[in-house]
Amino acid sequence: MVPLNGLDYIGIMTEALKKLIEAAKSANPSPEHREEQRRSFVYGNTHFENALITREMVDREAEKLAKEEK
Repeated sequence: MVPLNGLDYIGIMTEALKKLIEAAKSANPSPEHREEQRRSFVYGNTHFENALITREMVDREAEKLAKEEK
């Protein structure tokens, strides 16, 4: 088997990425999955800025907001 050079690898990864993007376009996440992703995004961004932020804090605040919206 011939080893791939850097450009060959990029071409393969680009094709694989294109397939993943197309698959993602037709994905229909459940409301629960969207909420899980939203909280994960919030945690990742806030924890990056402040290491004292925990997932539990994000969950607690999300629950408070959900109660206020009802």
